[in-house]
Amino acid sequence: MNKDTAAQFEDIATYCRSIFADKQKDYGTAWRILRTTSLTDQIYIKANRIRSIQIKGEQKVAEGLVPEFVGIVNYSIMALIQLELGIAESADLDGGLVAELYDKYLYEARDLMLNKNHDYDEAWRNMRVSSLDDIILMKLLRVKQIENNMGKTLVSEGLDANYFDIINYAVFALIKLRIEKEDD
Repeated sequence: MNKDTAAQFEDIATYCRSIFADKQKDYGTAWRILRTTSLTDQIYIKANRIRSIQIKGEQKVAEGLVPEFVGIVNYSIMALIQLELGIAESADLDGGLVAELYDKYLYEARDLMLNKNHDYDEAWRNMRVSSLDDIILMKLLRVKQIENNMGKTLVSEGLDANYFDIINYAVFALIKLRIEKEDD
């Protein structure tokens, strides 16, 4: 395994966490009222915008791909928190608990990624960012189907496993985008 993967993950995690923390200061935990289906749709909007920009080769809104992938990471973590705590009727969490839950899920995703990365021999490094986004979109369609089945699966992984994979594919894309920018 590339010894830089864990360090690269940590760099991206620090950036995503800082964006999440800044948004918490602006908005609090208003997202706590969202059902996981709504969070899934938010992630879908971001992944679909990425795909649209990639296919069209242009964008009319100045915000680029990086903020969209960061949003995918952060909304996926929110969804995992919602799966654990359930939805609330108000912004009911204090900043310390939110940060603790954020890190809990972020590092569960990292540990999963490191284990899978070992088995898959870092195949993601040879993938295109567009393929990573396509896989995120596929995972989202799976999540929507599981949600439509009221969370029940016969032989497949559940919602949480798909959100963890989505986090990791978005982190891979962010690492690749950072490397591409450094190479320019």
